[in-house]
Amino acid sequence: MYHFEEEAYRKRVGWFCKARFGMFIHWGLYSIPGRGEWVRSNEEMPEGEYLPFFENFTAKDFDPTAWARAAKRAGMGYVVMTAKHHDGFCLFDSQLTDFKSTNTPFGRDAVREFVEAVRAEGLKVGLYFSLIDWHHSDYPHYGDRYHPMRNDPKFENSQRNFDRYLDYMHGQIREVCSHYGKLDLLWFDFGYDHLRGEAWRGTELVNTVRTLQPGVLIDNRIEVSGEGFGSLYRCEPTPYHGDFVTPEKFIPPQGIRDVEGKPMVWESCVTMNNNWGYCPTDHNFKPASLLIKKLVECVSKGGNMILNVGPDGDGNIPWESLEILEQIGTWMDKNGESIRACGPSSLEKPEYGRITQKGKRLYVHIFENTLGPLPLMGLKKEQVESLRLLDGGRAVPISTSWVHSDYPEILFADLGADPVLPDAVDTVLEVSLKG
Repeated sequence: MYHFEEEAYRKRVGWFCKARFGMFIHWGLYSIPGRGEWVRSNEEMPEGEYLPFFENFTAKDFDPTAWARAAKRAGMGYVVMTAKHHDGFCLFDSQLTDFKSTNTPFGRDAVREFVEAVRAEGLKVGLYFSLIDWHHSDYPHYGDRYHPMRNDPKFENSQRNFDRYLDYMHGQIREVCSHYGKLDLLWFDFGYDHLRGEAWRGTELVNTVRTLQPGVLIDNRIEVSGEGFGSLYRCEPTPYHGDFVTPEKFIPPQGIRDVEGKPMVWESCVTMNNNWGYCPTDHNFKPASLLIKKLVECVSKGGNMILNVGPDGDGNIPWESLEILEQIGTWMDKNGESIRACGPSSLEKPEYGRITQKGKRLYVHIFENTLGPLPLMGLKKEQVESLRLLDGGRAVPISTSWVHSDYPEILFADLGADPVLPDAVDTVLEVSLKG
């Protein structure tokens, strides 16, 4: 009988809850056609039409050091790359398949170079691994919800042996956990329909992972997909419960608490445009200003944000993504203290922004200015040690203006006469509390 150990769990997730911000990298054969990582499934593409991308995978500009430095520049604390996505193509030198990067014209173990580059920049390293595999002959084809050949009866499943597939999948996970040094995070994707939990031999899988990588974090998608919270949420954790919840392209309205009301560890996975994999026709990039505010929102609700980039077939992160990362990094240079190791405040959300907190310091994120002094709802003057702008450290006085004399129970900050905020995206006021 599995027994959940709270102390070991809290120790595992400690670094994650301090980092708060990470990079996701979706890269593989699908980056060559440039129609997203689900191109085979979406277009019901036969494997014969997909395999030419394998022969053309040169990745001539692959530079994981540049990727890691872009993440570090943006203020991120960890990076997760797709070791294997649903198409079954491996970016690592698996001994269990020929469908891998070392057999392409690229000819290299991309995972090995990636983990070494990320560690060299002082960042935590993670790998994404798909439980799904559209390349393997024993994975369900006809009638599966997602397989490219799901609607073609010629691909019926009578000769397929799912246990043989699971042996293969478990073997690859052992390879990933054994050959690339200490991993900080494993991002499995994903449980659906009847393929959840023990259908993946989940207990055996996680026992293997925990034996080979004792401190690694695991997401909750062995049990669920992007929807669903999992058994840790129900306070009935299975051996394969995962360490954090993974809402996708969505921020929970009030954070996530389990059924007993205790806050959970979670990470919102977010795309820069509308695709995870490279898609040059998708120009719907979220501006850096929006992503900064959404990062703040995640932290103010007790969660993380992992922001995706989708390099092209040559290995280049799109210029739009790099520009956005640079702008986020400029803001994080000045205000990262209000994100890293921070969490929610007991104060209610103000109308003009959000609040994060770390110990005795409140970080009041001002997205838009107020008319007149800034109200700090829920605080009293005698509780406050000091007020200052986080960027530059300028002291901010407590307001004594007559304009708020009708509200003696509310503390107001005097930001000065200029109605234009120092940072138009998010000006951060640090409030140091006494005691």
